[in-house]
Amino acid sequence: MAARSVGLLARSPLCAQSRSPVRLAAARLLSGAGPVAADVGREEQPLRGAETGSEDKTPKKRFSEVQEERREQAQRTVLIHCPHKVSEKKFLKYLSQHGAINNHFFYESLGLFAVVEFARKESVGSLQSGTLMPHEAAIPFRSRFLSLKLKNAGGQPSEPPSVRASQQLPPSSQRLLERLCRAESVGDQLDTLLQELQLTEENVRLRYLTCSLIEDVAAAYFPDCTVRPFGSSVNTFGKLGCDLDMFLDLDEIGKRSTPKTVGNFLLEFQVKNVPSERIATQKILSVIGECLDHFGPGCVGVQKILNARCPLVRFSHQASGFQCDLTANNRIALKSSELLYLYGALDSRVRALVFSVRCWARAHSLTSSIPGAWITNFSLTMMVIFFLQRRSPPILPTLESLKALASAEDKCVIEGNNCTFVRDLNKIQPSRNTEPLELLLKEFFEYFGNFAFNKNSINIRQLALRGTSRRTKPVLSQSRGSSAELRRSRLTSLGAGGEAGFCVLPARALHLNTAEPSLQQAPESRCRRWSQDSNLPRFLDGTEMLFPFYTLV
Repeated sequence: MAARSVGLLARSPLCAQSRSPVRLAAARLLSGAGPVAADVGREEQPLRGAETGSEDKTPKKRFSEVQEERREQAQRTVLIHCPHKVSEKKFLKYLSQHGAINNHFFYESLGLFAVVEFARKESVGSLQSGTLMPHEAAIPFRSRFLSLKLKNAGGQPSEPPSVRASQQLPPSSQRLLERLCRAESVGDQLDTLLQELQLTEENVRLRYLTCSLIEDVAAAYFPDCTVRPFGSSVNTFGKLGCDLDMFLDLDEIGKRSTPKTVGNFLLEFQVKNVPSERIATQKILSVIGECLDHFGPGCVGVQKILNARCPLVRFSHQASGFQCDLTANNRIALKSSELLYLYGALDSRVRALVFSVRCWARAHSLTSSIPGAWITNFSLTMMVIFFLQRRSPPILPTLESLKALASAEDKCVIEGNNCTFVRDLNKIQPSRNTEPLELLLKEFFEYFGNFAFNKNSINIRQLALRGTSRRTKPVLSQSRGSSAELRRSRLTSLGAGGEAGFCVLPARALHLNTAEPSLQQAPESRCRRWSQDSNLPRFLDGTEMLFPFYTLV
């Protein structure tokens, strides 16, 4: 789904010759296979100063507050399939008959779509009451996914659409390369990469709206249920084009009942008993999967994967373009999303470094969207968090430190697991560490290049290293067999000479010559050639730097 990750981040003036070594190296990687997204409606954004972790002093919202605000926002929103000839001004005037409009945007995905947020939820009901049901044979379902028809389509002038579509896919390789080449430093390049690949405001709105539309379908069986997004869609580490993970939350159904305390009686609902909670989850997801397949507008390719470790329903939502995975009562996953959200909000360098390391890993085929014995993006994120916890002074606190700051209202135990940590970001003291991003990236590779994966495991709960044992496995462990070699891999740093040049390269790269990954030593001569190239761009301090984001082949 997502475009292939950028390989080389190097400063180069726009007027530089197109065949310079740096641009050629970047172009070779950026020209890899993968969908190329249009750049319509995607404007350049100013960098946010993440290089040294500068933060604004405004109070930060809790994860739960953001979730509730987004969910309430989605409930006041409709999704409308529009003809390409639609006039934006006339379209908004027509919808305004039902109430004031807070926000709207257009995007393209197998057609032109509009996301319209009303100021009041009652406006959505008013709009639905004035919406017709199609005359052709169809399942009569009153959703918030509508189609706009022109009464006199033949009489409309044949002119291009007068709306501007918001970008919902990663930028094209060429655009990304041009923006990276304009950056003044490696730190700026890392920031640029983050700004270009992170989820946009419109994309986040569309994800919450998609969950809300699925909730409308599920509510036919479970009226008080909630469908919540989790994972990369909400933890601030999501990349444009990533899948949409959501879970059906049924825990709130029983909590909304307030039994009468008067008298000597107590009423309970009659329910269908099943042997285990897992079987209940499978039955619930089976029914929801059938509903989505037969009644869910825009839901196609529905697969019920009920015998997986975590049963799920997988489908494509055509209107939004998202690949969706729906699970049930997956509250631990949501709590993990909250923890990552907290870490990402504490220091602006965290997300920039995570995006860069993930991009590097994808360029080296260390991660893949194809199931297999790969390092996951979650594992890479844990590596970055662990590394930042061990800086002096630390950039991120340990999980034990966050637990010590927790109050009684923060206490959380899920399925016997203590998931307690402070939820109010404003209670956490900001880090005094001011190391720039480029230094942190270099130190990241050096740190894990010398990390004894065969002896220690990554543990973000405590600062001390933990030795591996039967109960404690390395975070990079993904499966048996060849993954044992992967756990023993080392990412080492190679330098080539003081003031003459500085190059950070991983000495081992993962090559995918067979179905089973194998480790292969990177040619030392290749490292020397890149590090000693006299045509590398010069930075403000007069030194030369090549950024390690290209694939060794």
